[in-house]
Amino acid sequence: MERTMTVRDLCALHTQLLDSDIQILENLSTNLPLIADLNKANVFIDCPVREGKHAIVVAEACGHSVKSVYDHPVVGKFAYEAFEPAVFYVLRTGKDMFVNRALTQEGAMVQQSVVPIKGECNRVIAVLIMEKVIHEEPVSFNQFDRQDQQNSLVPEFIEESIFLINNQNRLVYTNPAAINLVSEICLTDCVLGETIFDYFPGFADVLASKEDILMKEMNIGKKIIQLKKFHLGNKNSNETFIIIRDLTELRDKERELISKSVAIREIHHRVKNNLQTVASLLRLQMRLGAPEESKPHLLVSLNRVLSISSVYEIILASSQVDHVDLLELIRKIGDMIVHTEGQARQCLSIEYSGELHSIDSDIGISVALVVNELIHNCVKHAFKEGTEGNITVCLQKDGPELELQVRDDGIGYSPAVKPSLGLDIIRMTVENDLDGEFSIQRIKEGTLASVRFPYKR
Repeated sequence: MERTMTVRDLCALHTQLLDSDIQILENLSTNLPLIADLNKANVFIDCPVREGKHAIVVAEACGHSVKSVYDHPVVGKFAYEAFEPAVFYVLRTGKDMFVNRALTQEGAMVQQSVVPIKGECNRVIAVLIMEKVIHEEPVSFNQFDRQDQQNSLVPEFIEESIFLINNQNRLVYTNPAAINLVSEICLTDCVLGETIFDYFPGFADVLASKEDILMKEMNIGKKIIQLKKFHLGNKNSNETFIIIRDLTELRDKERELISKSVAIREIHHRVKNNLQTVASLLRLQMRLGAPEESKPHLLVSLNRVLSISSVYEIILASSQVDHVDLLELIRKIGDMIVHTEGQARQCLSIEYSGELHSIDSDIGISVALVVNELIHNCVKHAFKEGTEGNITVCLQKDGPELELQVRDDGIGYSPAVKPSLGLDIIRMTVENDLDGEFSIQRIKEGTLASVRFPYKR
């Protein structure tokens, strides 16, 4: 960089923070030297980058009475989750992490503490990091000597391929996974003393990079790998670790899942379109050829079809292919019924309460039918013509079960009333499809219907 970039410069380039968030970080950065002196440590501010995979250092300071952990400034450098998991844990959860070990951008082991920095709406916008040097003996080659069976036991069992190379890029140590990788890709034996470029010419750019820590995903032949490069903990050492993780199978599975996801969404889309076609035919029948006494029955059937269709509409509008947010589904169905069946009665209102709960789409279809019948009964039977009415729908989690309550302040349910098709649909659906329980009772002001069923994500 030709000039020192400010907190605002770095945030504008790499993050999606609001101006108010950046102002908070700018204000905090001015106090970093004081914080560093107080704790006799290095302190930093890290922000998540726009893509969400890494974090970037936007400010740093070192206490005057301590030697810096770093030989060079790290503002503008990226931090990777593989080396600093505590930073990303705090960014995701907003919880503090104290006295954690981490690997710095220059490959040194440090004692690290991390706390969240929060902006508007209590949202985590960055983290404040304090680092102190761990005074331990540096790691030596002898610890990775393959003749030393006790010390080499751990790397022998690690699935990642480990290559240790010297300042001439020659192999000093390879674990069994690395030997197998060379044999599989290069169809030759891996020999200590050879340069790593003899096997992987494409690593030249990686090793030429001045970054002390580097993580990169790349292709080698037909394989997709994640490559991590970092120097050994001893600052006076010129040895470098290269750790390779084979991502080929993982990426193949991801592509397979994406293909299946696209196919499932296409099926959902076609089912929704077919249901909309059925709904259109029912509307056409109501307008053109249905006797007046049949229209209410057709409208009930229409709403049942549209309630099922709502499940697929919500799925297609979300990123999930087989789950639906239950409260959103309930709200969609309730608003539809009140605005269609109750449109001539402007005095009806409906309210919703509860938290979003994601459920399987198959269960969502059954719940959609139940909700349709419950709210339809309220609109149709609970209120006398011309009277004001309120319907309340509440969804709450009670242990391993979800409870759906539909309450109205109408004339009240009478057990003596002849059973209706709607109540029969509710009972059969709740008992057979949801494996739950249904109850309906008259209360002081109106009727309370309750459905309880196991919560299966």
